[in-house]
Amino acid sequence: MSRGFLSITGKDLKLIFSDGTGIIQPVLLGLILVFVFSLSTPVGEEVPAQAGASIFWLATSFALVLVFNTLYSLEEANQARVGLLISPLPLQYIWLSKACSGFVLLVLAQMIFLPAIMVFLGQDLADIWSLAGTILLVDWGLVAVGSLLGAVSQGHSSRDSLLSVVIFPLLIPLLLAGIRLGACFMGGGAEENLAGWIGIAFAFGAVFSGAAMILFPFVYSEY
Repeated sequence: MSRGFLSITGKDLKLIFSDGTGIIQPVLLGLILVFVFSLSTPVGEEVPAQAGASIFWLATSFALVLVFNTLYSLEEANQARVGLLISPLPLQYIWLSKACSGFVLLVLAQMIFLPAIMVFLGQDLADIWSLAGTILLVDWGLVAVGSLLGAVSQGHSSRDSLLSVVIFPLLIPLLLAGIRLGACFMGGGAEENLAGWIGIAFAFGAVFSGAAMILFPFVYSEY
């Protein structure tokens, strides 16, 4: 079964990187957001770390929507989803393979967003290893939700807007945790409820991973 999981993950990443648009679009959108927000700051004025973290996670959220729209559209063009449905592979493995592919693409996009935040918004990385851990923890929750709701929006002509409408309200607590933790590790300031925000991010990823394992087979097999 792990061979099937690796095959789907490898197939998705190979198609995305061979075409290029699946990673270029999210990166460009995120960079445009960072650049536009940088124009709202007067020259010489310092951008607060919390504002820098907010813009980083906003760019990441929009990249998330584009990444999972692309990942789930790969099987729609030639009805390849039927092949996945009739394969002996448990449907949860499809959710997991899409989540892993999305995780790789999202981290690659963030590796470009982070330097852009430093250059355009003048942010420092006071504790880069804690910030990296925070990003990976929050990304786990993001891809768990993105991989589940990406399947919900497939097959709809308005899937881009449908996924955006459904996903953003759900992400609010996770994004708040990412912003508070990111601001703490970017600016080096003290965060009184550090353990609480880490707990929220961890619980979010765990709850939605568990929910996806139960709900995904029903969502994905729905035509």
